[in-house]
Amino acid sequence: MPAAVPYPSAAADRARWIVNLRGPRNSVDPTRPYAFFSEQERTPSGQLAQVATILLTNRECPWRCVMCDLWRNTTTQPVPPGAISQQISYALDRLPKCSVLKLYNSGSFFDSGAILKSEWASIAKTCSNFERVIVECHPRLVGHPAIHFARLSETKLEIALGLETAHPVALEKINKRISLFDYQDAVEFCKKSCIDLRTFLLVHPPFIPREHQADWLKESISYAFNCGSHVVSLIPARGGNGALERLAQDGEFEEPSLRDLEQGLRYGILLKSGNVFADTWDLKRFSRCDRCFPARLERIQRMNLSQSDEPEIQCSACRD
Repeated sequence: MPAAVPYPSAAADRARWIVNLRGPRNSVDPTRPYAFFSEQERTPSGQLAQVATILLTNRECPWRCVMCDLWRNTTTQPVPPGAISQQISYALDRLPKCSVLKLYNSGSFFDSGAILKSEWASIAKTCSNFERVIVECHPRLVGHPAIHFARLSETKLEIALGLETAHPVALEKINKRISLFDYQDAVEFCKKSCIDLRTFLLVHPPFIPREHQADWLKESISYAFNCGSHVVSLIPARGGNGALERLAQDGEFEEPSLRDLEQGLRYGILLKSGNVFADTWDLKRFSRCDRCFPARLERIQRMNLSQSDEPEIQCSACRD
């Protein structure tokens, strides 16, 4: 059996390495979002808002990040003109009335090859019915198109940036092809343009030793807020895309525990620098104890909404 190919040093070679380790895509319909739901979220003003979240079916992001699994629900070609507007309408017709709209397209909203500018007017008209609209974008694609869209929609625009980590070596190796300076430039542009900002950070990104993960998560949360982010969202890094399994075999990746996420959330909330949210999707996979998991999940959900610290759950079964 041939030896496993080590993780390459060049970005283009890394992209091929990552893609070659993937499994199959899911079957998706370009006229329908692959998921949509309503949830509560605390706004920067401290109010609880009902949020309509739509996960749009779109072409795959042109960047190939080593931890990404969003490609599973993407198309290999751009979706037809009008498809994104159709997907948004389909979801909103089936969701309750909300004041905030999240449009996540498994890539960048301001990627001209993903969301066609010919659809902006239609999308913006829909967004004008909401108090706030949140879209995701790669830091290197944040620019004047965001100002144009914000003016079209006549509502408060918030852009979600994936920084992932402030660890400069790990950030370079995950193949996002950005530096801390690229992130800073995107944040400064948003600040000057009166666009709100949230930052996605990974809990346990690859290429950081286990014993340094907690410190670097704290450093990353503080860094994002100090740069000017209004919100930080903590996403547990999870295997399943092929590349992370290979890195785990090489000792370069280990999934976080539920405690790792809890401690990061607590640290961020105690900073009182902005809202900090822990992503709760599929959290049970990070739990080591079935007995205390429900209580710990409820605690995280309450802390997300209240932005207040709560006593840790004490479990006699696992003592974690």
